[in-house]
Amino acid sequence: MCDLVRIVNGSSENSTARATRTTVYGPWPAPVLRADRVRLVGAEELKSWVIHEDEDLLGVNKSGDVVCHPSKFGPTSSLVGAAREYTGLPTMHLVFRLDRETSGVVVMAKNAAMASRLQQAMQTRQVGKRYLALLGGELQETVTVAQPLGRDEGSVVHVKNCVREDGKAAVTRFVPVVVRQGFSVVEVTPATGRKHQIRIHAQWLGHGVVGDEIYGPDEWYDLQFIEHGWSRELEAVLLLKRQALHCAEIDLRPAGLDVVFRADWPVDLADFTQRRMDWSEGVS
Repeated sequence: MCDLVRIVNGSSENSTARATRTTVYGPWPAPVLRADRVRLVGAEELKSWVIHEDEDLLGVNKSGDVVCHPSKFGPTSSLVGAAREYTGLPTMHLVFRLDRETSGVVVMAKNAAMASRLQQAMQTRQVGKRYLALLGGELQETVTVAQPLGRDEGSVVHVKNCVREDGKAAVTRFVPVVVRQGFSVVEVTPATGRKHQIRIHAQWLGHGVVGDEIYGPDEWYDLQFIEHGWSRELEAVLLLKRQALHCAEIDLRPAGLDVVFRADWPVDLADFTQRRMDWSEGVS
């Protein structure tokens, strides 16, 4: 148990972390990407995802089932590999990456000079990022979460982090866009860039990201998915086949570049919000 601070609409209030930790004897082995679950992306499909392209940059609207980093299953098994095929360049620098199940804007640099410039801009927080997320429950007010994050040493999932008082500083702002029928579509602005930051802070609020296997109802669902793949049991609990998180915008103007990448609310999430929230308006 540890005393933490929650910032709500500009005011601070003391909050106590309520986390029950189970003793385990070591983390579950790192998941291995299986050939039968690899999503292949050809150059033509990638072309249809392009948001912006110039001599230095390539911005795409990534699908929520594609890994960013190269894998052992060939060039079309990752976003970077597909980008190399599309551009014909031997190297593409992945500047802004997303988790496999997160859709939306991914930015790649075509040369080392631009990659270095953008990496420096990220380190000095000269890049604007805006996400959209579908959360469980009804978040009625704007909330800024300022909770430090670090490794969840009590988890069997080796990549899992958590709120912990000795972690690294992390700040995330959640703004409700549409709230109805037990769900919330929110605009999310992270002031820092910690691993899984949005998902952990949403869970800490008590409004986890819909479809999140790791930070959702039970982390063991993630292990079940790794072992057996998607199932009706998982669908009944998680509701979506992937986490409902979408990078809607990356703004490079603070870094001195007149470029803003935007990606509309994706079809799979729009279908869910129409069915479950009776809401079909576009969000971008």
